[in-house]
Amino acid sequence: MPSSDPLPPKEGALFRKLLKCYEMKQYKNGLKLAKQILSNPKYTEHGETLAMKGLTLNGLGRREEAYKYVRLGLRNDLRSHVCWHVYGLLQRSDKKYDEAIKCYRNALKWEKDNLQILKDLSLLQIQMRDLEGYKETRHHLFTLRPSQHASWIGFAMSYHLLGDHVMANNILETFSQSQTSIEAHDYRHSELLLYQNQILIESAYLQQALDHLLKYETQIVDKLAVRETMGDLYIKLQQHDKAVAIYEALIRRNPENVLYYEQYMLARQVSAPSDIVAVYREFQAQYPRALCPRRLPLNIAQGAEFTTVADEYLRRGLRKGIPPLFVNVRTLHQDSQKAATIESLTLQYFENLTRSGHFSREDADAGLPVEPASALVWTALFLAQHYDYMRDTNRALEYINVAIDHTPTLIELLITKGRIFKHAGDPVEAYVWLDEAQSMDTADRYINSKCAKYMLRANMVTEAEEICAKFTREGVSAMDNLNEMQCMWFQTECAIAFQRMERWGESLKKCHEVDRHFSEIIEDQFDFHTYCMRKMTLRAYVGLLRLEDVLRKHPFYFKAARCAIEVYIHLYDKPLKSEATIEEIDIENLPPSELKKLRSKQRKAKKKAELESAQAQQAQVKREQHQKSKQTANQETDPDAPQLDELIPEKLERTDEPLEKAIDFLKPLQQLAKERIETHLLAFEVYYRKNKLLLMLQSIQRARALDATHPVVHSSIIRFMKALSIARKQQAFNEHVQQVLDKATKELIGSKTPQQLNDEFIAKHHATSILHLYEGARGMYELDPSKKQAAIKFITGFKLDKLRLEDAIKIYTALRDGDVFGECEQEAENYKLACQERFQYARIFRNVEELEAQLLAKEAAKLRAEQEQQMNHLDTNEITFNTSNNVGVKLNWINC
Repeated sequence: MPSSDPLPPKEGALFRKLLKCYEMKQYKNGLKLAKQILSNPKYTEHGETLAMKGLTLNGLGRREEAYKYVRLGLRNDLRSHVCWHVYGLLQRSDKKYDEAIKCYRNALKWEKDNLQILKDLSLLQIQMRDLEGYKETRHHLFTLRPSQHASWIGFAMSYHLLGDHVMANNILETFSQSQTSIEAHDYRHSELLLYQNQILIESAYLQQALDHLLKYETQIVDKLAVRETMGDLYIKLQQHDKAVAIYEALIRRNPENVLYYEQYMLARQVSAPSDIVAVYREFQAQYPRALCPRRLPLNIAQGAEFTTVADEYLRRGLRKGIPPLFVNVRTLHQDSQKAATIESLTLQYFENLTRSGHFSREDADAGLPVEPASALVWTALFLAQHYDYMRDTNRALEYINVAIDHTPTLIELLITKGRIFKHAGDPVEAYVWLDEAQSMDTADRYINSKCAKYMLRANMVTEAEEICAKFTREGVSAMDNLNEMQCMWFQTECAIAFQRMERWGESLKKCHEVDRHFSEIIEDQFDFHTYCMRKMTLRAYVGLLRLEDVLRKHPFYFKAARCAIEVYIHLYDKPLKSEATIEEIDIENLPPSELKKLRSKQRKAKKKAELESAQAQQAQVKREQHQKSKQTANQETDPDAPQLDELIPEKLERTDEPLEKAIDFLKPLQQLAKERIETHLLAFEVYYRKNKLLLMLQSIQRARALDATHPVVHSSIIRFMKALSIARKQQAFNEHVQQVLDKATKELIGSKTPQQLNDEFIAKHHATSILHLYEGARGMYELDPSKKQAAIKFITGFKLDKLRLEDAIKIYTALRDGDVFGECEQEAENYKLACQERFQYARIFRNVEELEAQLLAKEAAKLRAEQEQQMNHLDTNEITFNTSNNVGVKLNWINC
């Protein structure tokens, strides 16, 4: 395109070479060419050359110089589309997409038909989901290059993404008719036809979609997609006979696909449970090795029929020794009758296998062959998992110990025993068993990962990192390498572990790392905008765009965001004191015993701080070395990648605006995880501390819409009413705000007072739900702090036999920490003693002295076992060696 400030032929040729060098990533040669042009006194301020010099410097990673030269070039030639385009490219490399779009639009003012600028603009628009702007840009490209395939496809896709399916289909239909020569097995044309069919289905033109498939079936390469789509369309169009034949062929192709069976039942129009089971029995005979036709009837069958089907399924699984057998039937435990049937069957199996080696007495009486010896072990394992799911810890341990005594080398048994202790509230004992399991097979990544996860649950972060280091890159710390690999399960568990350990900065660092992973995934889609259009993988591309739109809905992000919000709320409630403030403690008025405790605590804290400082320095040195090598690698592979700020725990935990940081994590949840009530309850906690009444009200209303009976919703209403009454005393509201608040108050509590509402809530749930009673007691204390003892008595007087472990831990930590009811150490200690009898394995309710004694006893027992093993080994070992005269001598070591 002509320049606004043209160069003479000699310099013009150098400028074209400069452009070529940039495209070929020959940045050093490009700088030499730019220098030759700028060395001419007439063109020292040539804007386009200065801009290209800046873009070349950016390719070398010299970002500050790049901005300097690009801005200088733009200042010298504001009417140059090249300068604006280059400035846009620079902004895009820094992920400042909004600014880059503005630059491209300015460039188009001076060169409105520039194809490259239009393409770059369309990429940014689809990245930012500016769909209207994307449609306009693609229409412009279509008018400029109507003969190119990409122009048609991009134009049609812009209408599809906007929901105008009819226009998108018309464009693709016109494009398909213009295609004259189509090769056999043309995958790109095949994908285009399937994409057009997807548009027809989404527009609800089902008959037209079916006709389209039948017309172009021979030209579509993906035959499986054709058959699946056709079968689904036949069902929706009530042509069930044709659908039956299709799904019979699909099941023959893959008898383990659950969806095929579900669609087949719809095509057969079978609805009665007994008829569905009969159909599955036909498939069992037809595909005897398939698992799906044996498992799926368990979801449908009832009563005696379920007993028969479950008996067949369980016997087969226990006989073959299928480790995930219980996981396969775990969902059936939601039905109490089915759970009781499964328990009864497996207890009979265990009893009969112990006595006669058969699953039933009838088998023994009939003289059938004895079951394999491993069947007893798998049955005991199944029973242990069953009782663990029912939270009957004693019976679960009883059966898992039987299995371990029978086969102590089976790793699945040790994993299950660790899981039982985890559910019983003892993460340390759970880790011990997982550690023993991974020691049996140190090369198994699954067991090592599981062991690391249990270590993190036991707050053993360093040990977990060492376990993971077996499979990370050498020369780099495991934590950094796991961050590079975006190992988010490890990072979320680390964040929660640090939160439990009150290492707030470390916890926030892990949460921010997870957040950056999701940002990177969103940015990585940029490369696919051109790739998918070129390769014609349009269905997958649309699926990618829709996935990216809801990416932060993922459970990993939700866990990390929830942890970060809770930590920021804690830091707002209890800001960390500076070291100078800590030293200003008044020790003169302390009694000798308290002073002694304080001195001891300070010494321990000092030693711990020195140790952590030394470790931090070593880690910092390694991190800097790794960062340098990483930056060098990034400059070689991706020079445009912006440098992110280093996450320093000390800075993160001492932020001046913790609630603003919490809102940064909260907003994606409010947009994408609004169906989870925890999102709105967290939002209420944040806005309650910011005293934003309307936002508090909004959070309560959204939570009530999801579950009006949720216990925390009630206490949130009480706290909102209290905050509202205080605010009304302090200020007069705007007329419209006052109307909204009055209407909301009437909807929330009607004509009652908050005190009456809370009393009725407590009376309703007094003996039924501890969580509701806890929130009611919390509301009582909020409304009248003088009723503190009565509120505590309500929750501590609840029957412990009706209590779950998770609820008991929540109540105990609330009493112990004093965040809800103020200082109540004695009540917390009394509640802890009461819970010791109810939850005998829960570590949180046990005394430290008892735990230390048990640990010492276990270590002593383990040492004795190792010594006995060594002695037994020496008693039978025979050592052969050569003497100096090469004569073999055999020595028997007896009673050494």
